[in-house]
Amino acid sequence: MHYAGLFPCFFQYFLLHLLQRNHKAITNIHNMKKRLYSIFALLFTALCLVAQTSMHVGSYNIRYANNGDRNRGNGWESRCPKLISLINYEQWDIFGAQEVLHRQLQDMAAGLQDYAHIGKGRRDGNTKGEYAPIFYSKNRLTCLKQGQFWLSETPDSVGSVGWDASMERICTWGYFEDKSTKWRFWFFNLHMDHRGAISRAESSRLILAKIDEMCGDEPYILTGDFNANQNEEPYTLLTSSGKLRDTYTEAKHRMAENGTYNSFRTDNFTTNRIDHIFVSPHFSVHRHGVLTYNYWQPAQDEQDKSHKAHAISDHYPIAATLELPARTKNENL
Repeated sequence: MHYAGLFPCFFQYFLLHLLQRNHKAITNIHNMKKRLYSIFALLFTALCLVAQTSMHVGSYNIRYANNGDRNRGNGWESRCPKLISLINYEQWDIFGAQEVLHRQLQDMAAGLQDYAHIGKGRRDGNTKGEYAPIFYSKNRLTCLKQGQFWLSETPDSVGSVGWDASMERICTWGYFEDKSTKWRFWFFNLHMDHRGAISRAESSRLILAKIDEMCGDEPYILTGDFNANQNEEPYTLLTSSGKLRDTYTEAKHRMAENGTYNSFRTDNFTTNRIDHIFVSPHFSVHRHGVLTYNYWQPAQDEQDKSHKAHAISDHYPIAATLELPARTKNENL
């Protein structure tokens, strides 16, 4: 027999068999990669959803800029960089601010580049008077609707002064959507009057009526300087309504070794909390804190070589970490 002629046939058969086996192996590898990619994609999505169901919320009365504070060493020019650093460090997803004049709003917007904001001046519904703005993370949230109303008998009347209040008072609101999970919530931020007791109580009743009118069954958050502590009527009207819960009392973990008003005194201690974060029953509250940050500057007396502690504002900021229950995470997807 001529075996030499069989060699090319055998070689071709062997090569074909090898290619077929390799093709199956390559196909199996590709299929395995696809399955792994799908698994990783599902895990990543799940992790994102879990991460995004927590929300870090803040409230901060920043103290309006004025010459009297500057003369006492607490000028906005000194405080602003520290305030910007604090907020960028804390990385709140959304927060309400109070006593914000237009130029302060511009300074904050310039320094908080990861945030967008909504709100108008309380005097003219534009740029005059103090704002109660809402700042929110541009990366995480979209503002779908926004507006404001005045804390008065005529809340839609621009610049109106209510009841026995000493000046105009405003509440800013926004309707937000989480870009990842698509769940939506309402956010209200206000500053109640510091003199009118009737005004503060009526403002609480007004905000409860607005929640009923606007929010339906959706989650909502209320922040602000209420000028009322935890034992006073404006506070108890809100917490006894069944609509709002104080994140301070509801938090699983709390760091609040002082009250919220310091009068620019770093050694001031009080048990009174006049700044609050309230949430609807949809939320559970993981953490709440009163953030007693200070900064240090050289003494104004040139002969004194020491450094003095300064408060960033005459109020301490407060913060809360909120979580949504499972049924709420997807109910408005």
